[in-house]
Amino acid sequence: MRYVSTRGAAAPKRFTEVLLEGLAPDGGLYLPEATPKADLPAWRRLGYPELALQVLSRFIDDIPELETLVRRAYSARVFAGNEITPLRTLEPGLHLLGLANGPTLAFKDIALQLLGELFEWVLNEKNQTLNVLGATSGDTGSAAEYAMRGKRGIRVFMLSPHKRMTAFQAAQMYSLQDANIHNLAVKGVFDDCQDVVKKVNADAAYKAQHRIGAVNSINWARVAAQVVYYFKAYFAATRTDSDPVSFAVPTGNFGNIYAGHVARSMGLPVRSLILASNENDVLDQFFRTGRYRARKKVKHTTSPSMDISKASNFERYVYGLVDRDAARVRDLWRRLDAEGEFDLSHSPYWPRVAQSGFVSGRSTHADRVETIKMVFEKYGVMIDPHTADGVKVALEHREPGVQLVCLETAAPAKFAPMLVEALGRAPERPAEWRDLERLPQRFELIAPDAEAVKRYIASHS
Repeated sequence: MRYVSTRGAAAPKRFTEVLLEGLAPDGGLYLPEATPKADLPAWRRLGYPELALQVLSRFIDDIPELETLVRRAYSARVFAGNEITPLRTLEPGLHLLGLANGPTLAFKDIALQLLGELFEWVLNEKNQTLNVLGATSGDTGSAAEYAMRGKRGIRVFMLSPHKRMTAFQAAQMYSLQDANIHNLAVKGVFDDCQDVVKKVNADAAYKAQHRIGAVNSINWARVAAQVVYYFKAYFAATRTDSDPVSFAVPTGNFGNIYAGHVARSMGLPVRSLILASNENDVLDQFFRTGRYRARKKVKHTTSPSMDISKASNFERYVYGLVDRDAARVRDLWRRLDAEGEFDLSHSPYWPRVAQSGFVSGRSTHADRVETIKMVFEKYGVMIDPHTADGVKVALEHREPGVQLVCLETAAPAKFAPMLVEALGRAPERPAEWRDLERLPQRFELIAPDAEAVKRYIASHS
């Protein structure tokens, strides 16, 4: 399997090359040259590690130890049970996919635990080191750091928006004392962090000299790993290999739901991919109107991991939408950079959006409060505010006879203030996290300046 860039200028590469590179040299995102096809009958009864191996081996054919790495990542020890992503039925036809059973209680663990194993193996084989540069709006940072801490040949430099995460999220990251973990608290919002990462990656000479890699969902391995649990959920929710299922996904950077789009392209019978935005509704606006407009100012909300005005993985979707025309993608992103928006509503591509299965909706703080209340009162289940966004929009698009699976974002314990507001009580916190915020914290406060970040990485490499 070879990988190409959405911008078209980078030469095709093997998986192990794009794994370490992250963003392509031309500024684009890597995608496989062709989409492999699923074997639903053969995969239906597989356990999670076996299913993951079948899916991932379609995308990764240059790591002979893949099975060992997959089994190490998806073990009962790491995910507190063999199911890895258990499906809970709330009522007939309505399900919640448990994705918060990993080390940091967030769905990001599922991909990043694998990424840590892949990085360490490839770097050892190549006798190389890597400086991982990432940006987080909440959960990616801690999941990446817990997956990479202590790994040979890896240093992590994680940018996060200062004072814009929950106290739990910030403490999970900043309390780590491992020598290879560096937290940079940026004076700004998540988009400032993401812009800095892109600017550093755009400096080809610096990137090569300092061996810069990525763990954000711009890294294709993240997307590929997330494809697996769509198949796992489908098999758990259906009896036959032709039953339709819809998935509802809380969405900020478009990586998680894009993995569902890949699964659908592989042959999974997905009726709808239900995209749930919060007040930062850039993606909802596109899927309703065809207009993609980056916000000048991000709204600070109570589902902070989705406080994003520009969705990085959206470029991968648009690349497929325009028949993999890299020149067209370059033109659209030049327009986005110059004018802050582009509009496909009158283009020949617009009808294809509905054909790709996407529908969308928007959720507000009041919606989150009411949805958390409803789910707890009706089903006895606590959900976090992002998952509440997903459930609220999911129910707006529910269809008779179609199984509806809502993807969990994180454990409610990570967002206790919101649960107290909605339910008058805090969620129970796992014993190992009870005194988290009291631990010593270590981070560097920094301006949203790519040159300052470059200097920091150079002085700590």
